[in-house]
Amino acid sequence: SGSVKAGKMPEGEKMRQYKQEEEQQQKEEEREGLIEFYSSYQELFQFFCSNTTIHGAIRLVCSKKNKMKTAFWSVLFFLTFGLMYWQFGILYREYFSYPVNLNLNLNSDRLTFPAVTLCTLNPYRYSAIRKQLDKLDQITQQTLLDLYDYNMSLPQRDWSTSSTQRRSSRSLLHHVQRHPLRRQKRDNLVNLPENSPSVDKNDWKIGFVLCNENNDCFHQAYSSGVDAVREWYSFHYINILAQVPDAKALDESDFENFIYACRFNEATCDKANYTHFHHPLYGNCYTFNDNSSSLWTSSLPGINNGLSLVVRTEQNDFIPLLSTVTGARVMVHDQNEPAFMDDGGFNVRPGIETSISMRKEMTVRLGGSYSDCTEDGSDVPVQNLYSSRYTEQVCIRSCFQLNMVERCGCAYYFYPLPDGAQYCDYTKHTAWGYCYYKLLAEFKADVLGCFHKCRKPCKMTEYQLSAGYSRWPSAVSEDWVFYVLSQQNKYNITSKRNGVAKVNIFFEEWNYKTNGESPAFTVVTLLSNLGNQWSLWFGSSVLSVMELAELVLDFIAITFILAFRWFRSRQKLSPPRPPLNSQDNTAFQDETPALSAPHRFTVEAVVTTLPSYNSLEPRGPSRDGEDRHK
Repeated sequence: SGSVKAGKMPEGEKMRQYKQEEEQQQKEEEREGLIEFYSSYQELFQFFCSNTTIHGAIRLVCSKKNKMKTAFWSVLFFLTFGLMYWQFGILYREYFSYPVNLNLNLNSDRLTFPAVTLCTLNPYRYSAIRKQLDKLDQITQQTLLDLYDYNMSLPQRDWSTSSTQRRSSRSLLHHVQRHPLRRQKRDNLVNLPENSPSVDKNDWKIGFVLCNENNDCFHQAYSSGVDAVREWYSFHYINILAQVPDAKALDESDFENFIYACRFNEATCDKANYTHFHHPLYGNCYTFNDNSSSLWTSSLPGINNGLSLVVRTEQNDFIPLLSTVTGARVMVHDQNEPAFMDDGGFNVRPGIETSISMRKEMTVRLGGSYSDCTEDGSDVPVQNLYSSRYTEQVCIRSCFQLNMVERCGCAYYFYPLPDGAQYCDYTKHTAWGYCYYKLLAEFKADVLGCFHKCRKPCKMTEYQLSAGYSRWPSAVSEDWVFYVLSQQNKYNITSKRNGVAKVNIFFEEWNYKTNGESPAFTVVTLLSNLGNQWSLWFGSSVLSVMELAELVLDFIAITFILAFRWFRSRQKLSPPRPPLNSQDNTAFQDETPALSAPHRFTVEAVVTTLPSYNSLEPRGPSRDGEDRHK
């Protein structure tokens, strides 16, 4: 009776119920759409190509009925992508090469005057080593006579010596004989006899012999006999200096006998404006304006607002075998840098007024990834032996000295002494000369790695110099000039033309140049160039990039979803294994091996529920008619 009542439901109510069910189903579908995803890769790419703002992608969908056009646009689309990312690679490579822009700035301000070092170019005969140097001169005189038949004239001296000095002279003679100055035939004439007529004096090389403790010797040869004699004499001279305790602290200088006149900014210099040190080869040296508490400042450029010096260049009781030039040596450097006279200095000619104009130039480099520079040398694996700030030359010399102490057991006399070391002296270190010249050859060939370890400082100050020369004093004024100088300094100048020289050092202009560096390729520049390339090839924006990123994420998500569904389907298809009953297992284990039970197979029946008769009945009007028929 209930079914009859349901069948007699009015048609309007049935339609209303049908619409309600349809709307409910649509809502269910919309609610499920919030968490639904693409069912295939084809659906994903079709949706992307139809809705993306990247130019050309829509052609892959619109032309899908024409396979030729689809293939053409596919090739063109991916070729464009490849070219764009090739350009991206070039941009990234340029960015990670860290290029820099050079910025040139001209500044105008009052300039601090640099330090100026002036040397006599004549090594001085200290009184503590005078007798040994006189003995070395005698040995050198005999050596020149044996090699060149030249009898060098020596000044008359008091050759009377005490027993201690005689023992010292015998020791010096012994060591000189161990390192003699000899001739050696050139390499292409080694096999010829010495009295061969094809061998003349020009076919010989001059040098001295150096040996180690194992009597392994080599010939330190020079193409010039003058260089050989000077280097040989300097080698023994350094050994004599090293034998004197605190020889570098000896001060036998006479400022007034070397500097006749000193003026800065039209004001006279005094002893507070200079410091003195002695160089083994360049003699007495004086550094002006190195006191950081009261530095000179140039208020105006020009020759009258700089440093003006009148120096004596006449030799008197010096060592002619060490210095073969006449004049003075000058160097301009910063206050916190040592004066390396053999690197940055130049000679001043006697009888000449040398006017040196300066231009200050500062260099500021970018550190880090942009250049291999150091701020203060703390990150350089070389100990700074100088009491000054870090410079590349300071580091290189310190590196050589540390290797010298490590390899040879002593320190080279020209460079500062490391802690716990002592200067080389062949009375204590018999083979140091052999070790030094071998190490020097490795140093010049960069076997020691000093030139790679020592990096340039990120900030440095340099002075560009240009010099002009003129005769001083002139022929018409030299008489009264020399007369006044001799009266003022109480010294009679024997050689007027070679006796004095004048030096003027000044700023050429107020402007000084600063060379700075700035990054040429920043992150903003990289993003701008990447955007330009993207717009060039696809004519799109940042949002288009986000669409492409969304495509990649959706692709990954679909891959995981499909893999998960495939894994679940494999699990459903595989039949479950029946659990083993513990009692059956026990019974099975208790069975004797002789009586083997027959194999049993477990068959799992799959029962399918057949549809009922009512479920096969037709719906709708046919059912109503059947009810009426009943």
